Amino acid sequence: MKKKFGNKDVWIAYGLILPALLVFAIFMFYPFFYTVYLSFFDWNMIKPVKEFIGLANYKALFADPLMPLVIKNTVEYILILLVLNCVAPYVLAFVLSFVIKRGRGFYKGAFFLPSVISLVVGSILYLWVLNPVSGPAAILAEFLGINIPIWSKTQGLVIVVLSIITTWKIFGYNFIVIFGGVSGVPQEIIEAAKIDNVPLYKIFFDIVLPMSSATGVYIFIMTIVQGLQYVFTPVKVVTQGGPDNASSNIIYNIYQEGFVFYHTGYASAMSIVAMVLFIVLLVIEFRYVEKGIYYEN
Repeated sequence: MKKKFGNKDVWIAYGLILPALLVFAIFMFYPFFYTVYLSFFDWNMIKPVKEFIGLANYKALFADPLMPLVIKNTVEYILILLVLNCVAPYVLAFVLSFVIKRGRGFYKGAFFLPSVISLVVGSILYLWVLNPVSGPAAILAEFLGINIPIWSKTQGLVIVVLSIITTWKIFGYNFIVIFGGVSGVPQEIIEAAKIDNVPLYKIFFDIVLPMSSATGVYIFIMTIVQGLQYVFTPVKVVTQGGPDNASSNIIYNIYQEGFVFYHTGYASAMSIVAMVLFIVLLVIEFRYVEKGIYYEN
């Protein structure tokens, strides 16, 4: 062991890793442990003294009547985002890879373009497009003799629209990654299936989906992570959690408690609980979903 650590190459390797470890320690580990620490205190970021209250913040969190609604909204966001940003890009990538031959470059560029535009700009753009009084959607609906609802004030509908705004940002990246995975399926297998008159939907489910499952699982995880990361912006810009907390979610609620109401300890406890929930989801995914993944070679 002494020889191993006395090896010059080993110390050089540790020296090269050290800057990355320092970055993680400063910007990842320290904030995490400090958040755990704050979750046991009553503090508002202003008082010079923090009051230790033990598990009171966690007890208040599970007793909060608003939490079931927040969790329900969060689950709905995730489910809608998975359909729009995982299922839809998969189908579209399959169509462009094996059905449509012309204009692939144009479609890929068009789908990816919104992902490089600020989500704040996208939120304001959608707010104008879907304005129920003077927006393009309202003008078109009036021309067709249809009345569109005030979506930002309609419970249920507001989550769908906010998910669509978030999708506008995420979809392009997911599509390009999935397109690469789907295009990696050997063309000879697809052609052989077509010669045997195998329907396209069977080619998709029985060949393409299993053989690109590694990419699919990656996009599945990234959709959840990026979706909850990006969904804060349209909620903040458009609805501020309304109407009546119908568009709030666990990420926005943490922000509200911590930086609007200054319930720092309570917001920290909510952050830890949210992190634990995500870790549980990842463990379940790695334990059960990863077993059915196909890796080439």
